[in-house]
Amino acid sequence: MSAFPYAAVALVAALASQSAAAACYLVYAPNQEIVYRASVPPVDMSRDIHETLPQVAPGATLVFSLNDQGCELTINKLPLASTAVGGGMRPARADRG
Repeated sequence: MSAFPYAAVALVAALASQSAAAACYLVYAPNQEIVYRASVPPVDMSRDIHETLPQVAPGATLVFSLNDQGCELTINKLPLASTAVGGGMRPARADRG
């Protein structure tokens, strides 16, 4: 049996895992106005979006896409302290061992 099928499966898996990150994040206000558009997420993506987005923009909707077209021009009408860029990551959990 040839090693080609295994190499092809490994290549497809590697390419699929690389495309897991979004290229553009958009936050729509309740009135459908874009209040945030950038290649950096506006909230801590290690937590559930329903936990973090209401703290940043109550009633807003977060949409993310692999397509970065239109994301070159950043829009940020959110408070500066709310973006994940400033290190708003959740602290690591203590070892329970």
